[in-house]
Amino acid sequence: MSSGHGADSAPAPDNAHDTESAKSPGGDPRRGGTFSSLKVRNYRLFATGQVVSNTGTWMQRIAQDWLVLSLTGSSAAVGITTALQFLPMLLFGLYGGVLADRFSKRKLLFFTQAAMGLTGLALAVLTLSGQVQVWHVYLMAFVLGMVTVVDNPARQAFVVEMVGPEDLRNAVSLNSANFQSARLIGPAVAGVLITAVGSGWAFLLNGFSFIAPLAGLLLMRTSELHKIEPTPRGKGQLREGLRYVAGRPDLIWPIVLLGFIGTFGFNFPIWLTAFVDDVFHAGAGTYGLLNTVMAAGSLAGALLAARRGTSRMRMLVGSALVFGVLEIVAALSPSLWMFAALMVPIGMVGLTVNVTANSSVQLATDPAMRGRVMSLFMMVFMGGTPLGAPLVGWITDTYGARVGFLTGGLVAALAAIGVGLVLARVGGLRLKVDLHRGRGHQLVAFVPKAGASVRKESLVTAG
Repeated sequence: MSSGHGADSAPAPDNAHDTESAKSPGGDPRRGGTFSSLKVRNYRLFATGQVVSNTGTWMQRIAQDWLVLSLTGSSAAVGITTALQFLPMLLFGLYGGVLADRFSKRKLLFFTQAAMGLTGLALAVLTLSGQVQVWHVYLMAFVLGMVTVVDNPARQAFVVEMVGPEDLRNAVSLNSANFQSARLIGPAVAGVLITAVGSGWAFLLNGFSFIAPLAGLLLMRTSELHKIEPTPRGKGQLREGLRYVAGRPDLIWPIVLLGFIGTFGFNFPIWLTAFVDDVFHAGAGTYGLLNTVMAAGSLAGALLAARRGTSRMRMLVGSALVFGVLEIVAALSPSLWMFAALMVPIGMVGLTVNVTANSSVQLATDPAMRGRVMSLFMMVFMGGTPLGAPLVGWITDTYGARVGFLTGGLVAALAAIGVGLVLARVGGLRLKVDLHRGRGHQLVAFVPKAGASVRKESLVTAG
């Protein structure tokens, strides 16, 4: 297929079908419920394995952040750890997408999940033996990041092979619900373990948790997969993917927005450890509690997203703006309980941003390009962390936790406004303020410019 699509080109035929089925009042009969994807046996196996390993992963995240803070006493050191974990995605993320398009995604996931389990076991041995040093944690974070370069695009693109295009949006939402359910359990268990016996046991349980997804992958019925033929090896495949995205405003601008939010707005390990330690003068249990409360909001957001059959650009931009504003309000919270309460809507809206961007990008992408497009998506969303985390960590250490959190929220809000205006201009829209009262009236809305030719599926109102 052609590598460059014009701004007004339609998605590939199968994706056009996806969009129409999402828009139709009835839709596909399998898409009637919040948990419709779980009717697919292969996806049930995948989801079951992921909830176990995700719980272990969250335990390790909390234990890792607290261990680094205990060893160094520095929020910047926590930021460095986070940066090292995501640096490989920034440097090599696009190559991971090429591999995901070129090889069997199920086989790639078997190797990446096994490698992730081994990193947890290595940290457990070092910590439980009393030999752990901060550079050990840095090294394991970097190794985990290298594995993630291949794991992330393969896992994202494998979803449609399990459930088919009709249930893709539902499955993406349920994956997020799965991840957030584990986030409810993992931090709470990690907080208890760290307080009672130390971080090493959290690392050990995480290592063993990867047995579950490995078993799920082995038990899948390959004959029931919606197989996508691997892309043959060839020159220029990485550049082809970049040209494809660059020619599609409906792909590039959601990715740009997620880049700003991922780089500056999602540095919660830095901010929460700093607030707990410096502002509220609490311990690991409170840190785990804040993560759990945020996860509750994220889980609610994921389940609400699973019920929706559409991925509107205006929802993406609007939720990104609200996310930034909520972070600004949380940064100024005078008490722990108000701060904790705000973690619920922050988690809910942040999850809405992620799911809406993820599903809209996947549904608009040609299947042969999906691995490369999703690698760019994840590279921008997660790979920006090595740039943002040390900077945000430095701001937090130098000017305090409140200023650090405020900065992240401000950048997210400004990015949402900027991308919203660009999408409106590309879609031939203008901002209209209607002060008339009455039902059905919107106070603020984007409407077509006079004489402008607007696509049937506008960039801002698509879906």
